[in-house]
Amino acid sequence: MNRDSEWPALPLNDWKDTYATLHMWTQIVGKVRLAQCSNLNHWWNVTLYVSPCGLTTGPMPYGGQAFEIEFDFIGHHLVLRTSDHESRRMALKPQTVADFYSAFMEMLHGAGIEIAIWTTPVEVADPIPFEKDTIHASYDPEYANRFWRILLQSDRIMKEFRSRFLGKSSPSHFFWGSFDLAVTRFSGRTAPQHPGAPNVSDRVTREAYSHEVSSCGFWPGGGPIDDPAFYAYAYAEPPGFADWKLEPESAFYDPAMHEFFLPYDAVRESESPDRTLLTFFQSTYEAAAQLSKGDRISLER
Repeated sequence: MNRDSEWPALPLNDWKDTYATLHMWTQIVGKVRLAQCSNLNHWWNVTLYVSPCGLTTGPMPYGGQAFEIEFDFIGHHLVLRTSDHESRRMALKPQTVADFYSAFMEMLHGAGIEIAIWTTPVEVADPIPFEKDTIHASYDPEYANRFWRILLQSDRIMKEFRSRFLGKSSPSHFFWGSFDLAVTRFSGRTAPQHPGAPNVSDRVTREAYSHEVSSCGFWPGGGPIDDPAFYAYAYAEPPGFADWKLEPESAFYDPAMHEFFLPYDAVRESESPDRTLLTFFQSTYEAAAQLSKGDRISLER
């Protein structure tokens, strides 16, 4: 298999409309998982997971049964499977978020699954309720597939990186709010209140950053970052973190976002993408662990 098939190009401008639409579609499905699954620390109960053909909720309870919803980015279907051996699917194609939402709810209803979700998107500017969103309506199957293939490779490397750590660590999982794949290590120590959560009402941020973390992941870009990138950050950020001599040389620190970034193309075009990405993850973790004086002997293999 050649490298372009494993690590394909993903310029943001070439698929930004598909990206925006797919972001809303994953939020619709993700909110079903949020509604059905018991709360887990740091909101691990809401995430999606990389699968052999796309993104999946994994099994979710419904009464005494279970069901799963999967985005298939090879055959380009949204697939519903239930524990009583029922399977339904709807096409992933250019359509409005409102039409997708309606068809998706009808598919659940047809399988005897009745679930209500809060239909306002999260973590986006100027959110439009799903049932009213006729703005986002793009789906380019080539770029949806490229995005998934990058997630597949990133997930593989994140799992290898996770295996080096003995302490508490998240799975490699996809957050549909921020639209990124992430894996997070924990020092075991509580963290000061996050500045983004000054009020008790902001329970999402409070719970996400209740303990010290060293997190890394893949993000397809947007806003201050023009194109896809791998990222890493620490909370609480220790003194000197921004000045750490990082590897590889193409990585950089963004003072506005308080994160390290490694351009995706720097990984894709390197002699060994696997080694380049693992080096970035390890280097950023060592910056956080060393500067915060974490218990590395007990937590690392």
